[in-house]
Amino acid sequence: MKAFERLLHIMDDLRVQCPWDKSQTMESLRHLTIEEVYELGDSILAGDLDEVKKELGDILLHIVFYAKIGSETNAFDITDVINQVCDKLIHRHPHIYGDVTVTGAEEVSKNWEQLKLKEGKTSVLEGVPSSLPSLIKAMRIQDKARSAGFDWEEKEQVLDKVEEELKELRVELRSGNHDKIENEFGDLLFSLVNFSRFINVNPDESLERTNRKFISRFLYLEDAARKMGKNLNDMSLSEMDVFWNEAKSKEVTK
Repeated sequence: MKAFERLLHIMDDLRVQCPWDKSQTMESLRHLTIEEVYELGDSILAGDLDEVKKELGDILLHIVFYAKIGSETNAFDITDVINQVCDKLIHRHPHIYGDVTVTGAEEVSKNWEQLKLKEGKTSVLEGVPSSLPSLIKAMRIQDKARSAGFDWEEKEQVLDKVEEELKELRVELRSGNHDKIENEFGDLLFSLVNFSRFINVNPDESLERTNRKFISRFLYLEDAARKMGKNLNDMSLSEMDVFWNEAKSKEVTK
């Protein structure tokens, strides 16, 4: 509590004395906050707990900053923010603070969405931010649809759907109609995200792992080319494949 109070006092000082902090608005902070959340995500994926601690502090600073700006127009302050989230957590956990009984995490999630509807939401999909990256948005849409009972029963059904969408994409590739190709490609991606839920794979983390793997191998390839005094553009694909496979083998032996 003393540490949090110290942060609040520092924020008060900065808002009054620092030219940069004085000039900030919620709108100007928005893109910086998004960047901080992505940096936290990077730290978590890297397993760097020191960096996780640092990024959590940066995000906490942003929360306090927004609350300070809100207090200047008497819209809300940090106490309002904290009390509101406490009230919400108590209300949406009747199995802890009430007499509701649940059998597991999935039932908790379903109850959560039903309570949100009772609070005035008109759709279970209403809580999915429109500005989310498309891959993460697909995950959230499917999670929320599942909470309403709209889901496949078996993973084999979803895999069949993936294969069906791939066939439809092949048909449109032959037609050459770009709009239809884009449509079917989107359907294929959406069905793959759907399948990922059934095999307990986070598609965003899985894709990021592949991104990092590709970057590592490509950097190895570029370094190998430099050591040979060559540019990648001067090498054949078969030559590049040799070093690409070397990079893969080094990953296996790590």
